[in-house]
Amino acid sequence: MRSSRACFGPGCGHQESDSRTCSEGANRGKRGLLSEPHRIVTTVNGVRTEDHVEPRLLLSDYIRHDLGLTGTHVGCEHGVCGACTVLLDGAAVRSCLVFAVQADGREVETVEGLSADANGGLHPLQEAFREAHGLQCGFCTPGILMSLVHYVKEHPTPDEREIRHAISGNLCRCTGYSKIVDAVKIYIAERVADV
Repeated sequence: MRSSRACFGPGCGHQESDSRTCSEGANRGKRGLLSEPHRIVTTVNGVRTEDHVEPRLLLSDYIRHDLGLTGTHVGCEHGVCGACTVLLDGAAVRSCLVFAVQADGREVETVEGLSADANGGLHPLQEAFREAHGLQCGFCTPGILMSLVHYVKEHPTPDEREIRHAISGNLCRCTGYSKIVDAVKIYIAERVADV
């Protein structure tokens, strides 16, 4: 029976048998640049951040684990559910499909950044969600809010069909979407009344 031991070749650590030489470490050494941390500078919710991140770190994980902003939820990790939606330079993106290094030099806004004032008051869209009972468990809500904030900036007076289309990329298992649509209608009506 062969004994196994850890390989200590450059950049390695896998188990190898005594009867062969390790080529894994040599190959990993050639790929070292792909795993070395990269310096990134981003502005997240108006605050400049500077970090060193691995190239494969997802923006969603960077936001949640490195920055501690847990309002961005991770559901499917395939870009399907929309729970991890954030704004990147003002555009809604699925943060589970973006690497943190891609945010270098860019602005990221999470649901925590929607606050309407310095005292942490709710954004008017969040207020409308509360008024219309547009959430239940709340898991999908941050992603839906971020998708809608972007959409309403681009389409200031959407009708119900357009609202439903705007949230079609966000999965919600609790609400049936009716109250979410009602909340957006309230928000739009209040915006129009303020103009």
